[in-house]
Amino acid sequence: MAVNMAVGFDLRDEPWIPVRLAGGASARVGLRDLFRRAHEIEDLELPVPPAASGLLRLLAAMTARIVHGDVALDDEDLADEPPQWIRARNGVLRRGAFDADAVDEYLDNRVPEGCFDLFHPERPFLQDPRLRAECVDGKGMPNPSGVNKLVLGRPTGVNGAVLFGHFTDTAPLPVPAAEAAWHLMAQLYYGPSGQCTPRKITTVKAGNGDAGPLRKALSYHPWGETLFTSLVLSVPQPTVGEPDPNDVCVWEAPSLPDPLGAPPPPTWPGRLLTGRARHAALLVPSADGRAVVDAYVTWSTHQPAIPARDPYVILDKPKTGGDPYARPADGNRALWRDLDALLLKGGEQTQRPAVFENLPSSLRAGLRVRAYGFDQDGQQKDSSWFEATTPPVLGWQEDGPSPAMALRVAQSREFAEQAGDRLHYAARLAWRVATDTGLDPAAKVRLDPKKPGPWAQPAMAHYWPAAERVFWSLLNPAGLGDPVRISFVDVALGALDAAIGARSADVRVARARVRARGVLRSLLRQSGIPQQVSAISAGK
Repeated sequence: MAVNMAVGFDLRDEPWIPVRLAGGASARVGLRDLFRRAHEIEDLELPVPPAASGLLRLLAAMTARIVHGDVALDDEDLADEPPQWIRARNGVLRRGAFDADAVDEYLDNRVPEGCFDLFHPERPFLQDPRLRAECVDGKGMPNPSGVNKLVLGRPTGVNGAVLFGHFTDTAPLPVPAAEAAWHLMAQLYYGPSGQCTPRKITTVKAGNGDAGPLRKALSYHPWGETLFTSLVLSVPQPTVGEPDPNDVCVWEAPSLPDPLGAPPPPTWPGRLLTGRARHAALLVPSADGRAVVDAYVTWSTHQPAIPARDPYVILDKPKTGGDPYARPADGNRALWRDLDALLLKGGEQTQRPAVFENLPSSLRAGLRVRAYGFDQDGQQKDSSWFEATTPPVLGWQEDGPSPAMALRVAQSREFAEQAGDRLHYAARLAWRVATDTGLDPAAKVRLDPKKPGPWAQPAMAHYWPAAERVFWSLLNPAGLGDPVRISFVDVALGALDAAIGARSADVRVARARVRARGVLRSLLRQSGIPQQVSAISAGK
């Protein structure tokens, strides 16, 4: 396939990042304007949450590199003294904006030539140009993966299911260059494991790879009133001994990575945030460089990944022991159900994201939480993605000025989970009692998890949105005196009645309803406040 070496798409200045400006107007900016105008930008508006999650990691690494006055947050001397680094970070926040000259200095003079060009022939941004020669068929002809393989949500293969739009590999549609950049980032962070386009470097032509470093994970970020604040707070604090004078972001490296060698260590902050991809990609531009018409997506290394803690994920430890794992994204689980894990200090079972530590006290009261999730399995299946933002809640952190509110959040979330679990059981029990004519209505019942009946799913669908409204009401000043347990039991009773429907003349349905309601009311007879470890345990 012929490649036009003359086209380019410079991510520094091309308008490829959707943002919302102060006042609500939408715009698109390049990297240069994003940093220069970060104090005027309220939010990112990328419509692909896994791309936004990846982009924030790239932007955090760049933020650490940009000099603020005489301070750069990746300074090795600062990194050796955590309190000094925190003071420097807070000083940068007080500046309120990035220095335009410092932004230009980083983007223009401190990186290899062309590294921000999406279609550069030798150093395309986040890509490997060697794939043109290494991904070939048996006749030595180029064997690209197809543009549909790049774009999340598009079907691949001749018989791929058409789910999110009428795209097929028999007639692939080009994707605008800006959007291709979004999906490139999403693939590098959230890409699948298993079969991929074969890549031949030695005599072996391997065609399988590992999952991206964030696959399945839910990503959390402190969110300020401006993008400037959000980006500075997104720079993770180093730990003692972490700085490395040889640390580079992937686009800063003097040469392309060795796919057969050991991966470089995930040094702070560059390689930690940008250098842990398990995929390699290469975009094929259209003749005018405004679109991508084809793509290569394959493996980048088969060497074991070096363990590293991503600073934006909640870590949960299995109750049965073992290594902590990133809390997975679940399209059916709302963000408020993770809020206590972000506010409490954590313990042996759960650790909040490192980037939520040592937030500046002067800003906490106004800080929100932004979450990006991609509901996936560990291999190839993608279910849904989502973005969510809380109200300003980080002033309630346990180590902040309102520790009692953190415990109130934990107590409310725990009782909501208890009532939800009990409702799911009660709805299944009601169906069994109502339909099994040989069952003694008063007898102890063993339920078959494979036969939940028709009432459990609608009961839960009714319960969780209503429980979320109650949860936030319990945190309002007017609701702080309300009994938490009664509030969620009332919601569960209402959800049960909504699922079963109108009062029935059928005696067995009536008996089933009474028994199920009794199961829910039994929660009111329990006493005690959940222990902190229970309150921040992984979602059920």
